[in-house]
Amino acid sequence: MKRVLILAAITFVTISFVNAQSLAPLSKRQHYVDLSAGFGSSQAGIVAGYFHNWHFGKKNRLFIGTGVRFNSYFGSDINFLSAPSDLASEESKTDTLAVPKSNIFATNVLINLGYSFNSRLQAGFNIDLIGFSLGSEKTASFIANGSTTPAKAKPTGFNLLLVGNNDIGTLNSEFYLRYRISPKIGIKAAYQYFFAELKTDTKVQTIPEKNDRFRNKASLFNVGISYFFN
Repeated sequence: MKRVLILAAITFVTISFVNAQSLAPLSKRQHYVDLSAGFGSSQAGIVAGYFHNWHFGKKNRLFIGTGVRFNSYFGSDINFLSAPSDLASEESKTDTLAVPKSNIFATNVLINLGYSFNSRLQAGFNIDLIGFSLGSEKTASFIANGSTTPAKAKPTGFNLLLVGNNDIGTLNSEFYLRYRISPKIGIKAAYQYFFAELKTDTKVQTIPEKNDRFRNKASLFNVGISYFFN
């Protein structure tokens, strides 16, 4: 995955320097929609979002923005681990929720930060801040101390960024490169870090404390296309 991202970065940078003068100068505001897909081991995600950026600094190269993103997560035979911070921080306190098929649909408000190298190429980082998730209840297996018991789980309804293992719910983040192949169309390559969270119908974990929240941290390679309104 790292080699693919490095190759994509080199390709985008090379092309951008060759064609940098063919687009108009950077504007102070930019808004666009983005559609992308992420792929990893036995899991994937489809993401659609609306972004509005404000450019500032020398030649308007820096930008900060916000937007709304719809995230869909699909997993097959994925192990979700105890999510609360005091449990997730120590392996001895972490139990497993094994889920044969998992689907989560999350809508979140995000923040977007980055730098435009020129009118074609930009690099940035975005992360979900707050939102909600939907999804059907799934059959799972709770595994603790060598024993397995049946369980039911569905997506945690409320999503909130609190940093690291303190986070609640399903949240998406990206480190990305975007290259505009025309004034209206851009293509993107990204490293996507996805927190997917399920909540069991009862507090199936009882030791060292009662818990019903379980999380999977997914690293995905993401590619996408963007449509710019300006």
